[in-house]
Amino acid sequence: MVGKSRSSFTVICLSVLFIFFSFSYASLAHESLVDKVYETTLANGLKVILLENHKAPVVTVQVWYRVGSRNEAWGKTGLSHLLEHMMFKGSKKFSAEDFVRIIEENGGNNNAFTSHDYTAYFVNMSADRVAIPLELEADRMRNAIFSEKEFLTEKNVVIEERRLRTEDNPQSYLHEQTFATAYQVHPYHWPIIGWMEDLERITLADARAYYDRYYTPANAFVIVAGDFSRQELLPKIEKAFGHLSATHAPNQGVGREPTQPGERRLVVKREGLVPALMMGYHVPNLKNPDSYVLEIIEAILSHGKSSRFYERLIREKQIALSADADYSLTSFDPGLFFISAEALPGKDLVALEKAIDEEIKRLQTEPVPPDELSKVKNQLQASFLYGQDSVFYQAMVLARHEIAANWKSVDEYLPSIRRVTADDVIRVARQYLLPENRTVGILTPLPPQKDKPVAPEQSATEKRHGR
Repeated sequence: MVGKSRSSFTVICLSVLFIFFSFSYASLAHESLVDKVYETTLANGLKVILLENHKAPVVTVQVWYRVGSRNEAWGKTGLSHLLEHMMFKGSKKFSAEDFVRIIEENGGNNNAFTSHDYTAYFVNMSADRVAIPLELEADRMRNAIFSEKEFLTEKNVVIEERRLRTEDNPQSYLHEQTFATAYQVHPYHWPIIGWMEDLERITLADARAYYDRYYTPANAFVIVAGDFSRQELLPKIEKAFGHLSATHAPNQGVGREPTQPGERRLVVKREGLVPALMMGYHVPNLKNPDSYVLEIIEAILSHGKSSRFYERLIREKQIALSADADYSLTSFDPGLFFISAEALPGKDLVALEKAIDEEIKRLQTEPVPPDELSKVKNQLQASFLYGQDSVFYQAMVLARHEIAANWKSVDEYLPSIRRVTADDVIRVARQYLLPENRTVGILTPLPPQKDKPVAPEQSATEKRHGR
């Protein structure tokens, strides 16, 4: 009797939770994020994006620069990421120690990240102290200090970071080489961290010139989300950033990647434990409506333990240790639909590749069942909506859409996902997920070398910035 009562109670609780979350989801689904956003541009060209959210007395202040590894040149790769390091080395008004101390004394936290398309800096802090990060970020936008000593130190940190995270990581190295093979003209060819040879020869003058060109008001935008009044915050932003000199935004045009004429394959031999496989298909970004169909395909293949990769490759056939699909909707230029998998020890990569191809073929020939399509739409919609409980994430999603197109396009996400049909999935899979449109990377693991030196620990700078 006790077990039965407990079971009934569980069913009742789950039913109540389902009704609650369904009601909350329906409410959120009718809200427009764009309607809550205010945009203006200062006289010097700095765009300001504000999103008021009064759920908690906190704010996130983020400065996004439209510069990433795609803006670098042959022989100068890694400059964007290296500059991210240098931006924490002090500015005209604030030393490196002052910057960290001021934020920590006021209960805040900060960090930065670099991608192919952007470099972003953020400070999360109590809402009543929002003026503090504004002043700090404004000063280092144009007044960062570059000393030869600090530059050489940070260059060595980045070189070691590359050695630890790429050179000594077989999967990361394969990922890098697959991208470099897939892109032969476009600067997505080179890694965000840069090639080792380039890092070794980059000079302080290179970094300074790159900073002067790209770290300007016209090439950046400030986004603030959280508990503030727009009427009170705008004068503070104008005071902090308005005096910076006006400049022209640099040209964002780069070489366009030509249509791939046929499948490319590469084999990497590195020390490792298991064989690995990576596939990259050239696909569009959110400027093309097919991008939302690719979001659905990514979810069908690899979102959760009910996904096709998990069900077929890991659970049923037991040939994969891991299998994943990855797609970046908000890349500035057309990117790759990326598939990666590790073979289960003792299993054959040829069989794993064949199994992946079979799943792609299913997408191209068999309509996705209505219940499966509904499931993945619900997953994507719930992830998108409930992620917005965080003001940091709200700012991030707006910023990423702003980088790729315009922040207003964020409101197109949910309607576009809902409109995807089973026929769309077949059409898009047939159009893009083709052997002649892909690059395949194979990792052949080598046994570890004897008496290999132990890698050193992360530097204090790497630990502080989560690298």
